[in-house]
Amino acid sequence: MAREFHLRVLAADRPFYEGACVSLTVPAVDGSMGILAGHSNTIAALVPGAMSVTLPSGERRTAAVSGGLIKVENNEVLVLVDSAERPEEIDTNRAKRAEAKAREALLQKQSIQEYKFTQATLARAINRLRVSHIHDTK
Repeated sequence: MAREFHLRVLAADRPFYEGACVSLTVPAVDGSMGILAGHSNTIAALVPGAMSVTLPSGERRTAAVSGGLIKVENNEVLVLVDSAERPEEIDTNRAKRAEAKAREALLQKQSIQEYKFTQATLARAINRLRVSHIHDTK
C-alpha cells in the first residue's frame, strides 16, 4: 500500500499547493477530516478553518482555508477553497480590524443575507487570526 498520495489545493485566486502528501487534515462540516494514502473515495464540504499538510520529508505546513470542498478519488485529493493563506501571508492587524468590524456589524439590523455574510466574514477573520497565532507560537 502506498504511503503517499497526490494533493492539489486550488484557491479561487491561485493554485496553492500541488505535490506528494503523507497526511492531510481539513476542516469539514462535521469536524476535522483526516486523509491518508488509500482513503476511500469521498466528497465533503469544507468550512473555514486550519488545513494541515504533512509532506513526505516530514515537514508539516498549516494554512488558513475558507469554505469549499474536498474530493478524494483513487489516491488523489483535490481541495477547492475560496481562499488559502500560509500563516506568514496573514496580515494580523487587518484580520483584527475585520473581526472588530464584523462583530460590530452583527449588532446592527441586517437582512438575513447580510447577517449570514457578516457571520462568514467574522469566521474567516477569526480563522486567520487562529492560524497566524499557531505560526507565531512555533
